[in-house]
Amino acid sequence: MVKGLGANFNLAVAYSKVEQARGGAQVAGANRYPSVGIAAATGQGKPTVLGQASYEVDFWGKNRASAQSANALVNASEFDAHTIRITLGALIADTYFQILSLDDRLRLAQVIASDAQRVLDLVATRTNLGASSQLEVAQQRNQVQTFQAAVPVLQQQRDQALYQLAVLLGAAPQGFQIEGSGLDRIAAPQVQVETPVTVLSRRPDIAAAEARLKSANFDIGVARSLFMPSVNLSTLVELATQPMSTVVGLVGTLPLFSGGRLEGALRVSRAHAQELVATYREAIIEALQDVEGQLTAIKQLDQVNVLDTAAVASAREAARLARVRLDLGVIDFQTLLTTERTLYQAEDTLLQVKLQRLQAAVGLYRALGEDINE
Repeated sequence: MVKGLGANFNLAVAYSKVEQARGGAQVAGANRYPSVGIAAATGQGKPTVLGQASYEVDFWGKNRASAQSANALVNASEFDAHTIRITLGALIADTYFQILSLDDRLRLAQVIASDAQRVLDLVATRTNLGASSQLEVAQQRNQVQTFQAAVPVLQQQRDQALYQLAVLLGAAPQGFQIEGSGLDRIAAPQVQVETPVTVLSRRPDIAAAEARLKSANFDIGVARSLFMPSVNLSTLVELATQPMSTVVGLVGTLPLFSGGRLEGALRVSRAHAQELVATYREAIIEALQDVEGQLTAIKQLDQVNVLDTAAVASAREAARLARVRLDLGVIDFQTLLTTERTLYQAEDTLLQVKLQRLQAAVGLYRALGEDINE
């Protein structure tokens, strides 16, 4: 059902952010290794080629913590991309079902309008024979026009949903079409809900929040290490002389006064970690609420579907009896109008409930962290 998700632009942006995070992690990890370079210099009339290597001794774990922080952000970006993929898959399914539902509602509106037109023709004939009045003709004509007016409204809604689906799939709206023509052959799946712990372990948005929290904790380690002395080991080798001359230097720097910059940086890192703790906790309770909300929706919509199905059956029987009794002269024409309108509303409501039930099932898949595309 869901095809071409790889062409979605939002998902492409998410994957690009993953690559950016991986590049950032590569840069951060490079500080854990020596840097080596070659330079050319001119002295006393002859060129000299120098090789230089430098390495920051990571006594306090600053470079290691910085690399770990960057790696955690890579994980967070990957989980973000997975979240977007799940959300997009659910939105595509919802939109697809909406289009099929509107197809059903369009057919219903056209059938009801056609039936109303036939009744209008019958009433007009009865009026010519003196069995009905012009008032009844006008009332039925209004009924026909009301039903006919629903058709372009539903068609406009279908067109908009179709254009939205095209954009979600990375396609141009012009000429875009889908397979399928109704919800009759689509049954709402029965989703098995496991324990809350299992649910939370599958949600990529929670995993992303946890990864960012880990990154923030590593950032605190980086901020703390800045208070400690930094030690750099450098080597200078003259490559153009025989024998080669080498100079090795060890430089240590101890920060004595920074105007509060280091203290401020540490304070920011700690506050950021506290912010992400709250964000992580909120993500957990929102995930549980999401699952419970979708389960409740499914339960209630199943009950509504049973009741609305019975209401449609009753409305159809009432409409049939109203036509028979009108022919026998037992009821007035206004009663027939009421039963026709009630039948249309009942059938249209049932079609909308079927759509809502399918969308609730999709919502539950998304709430459980399940990828509908797989």
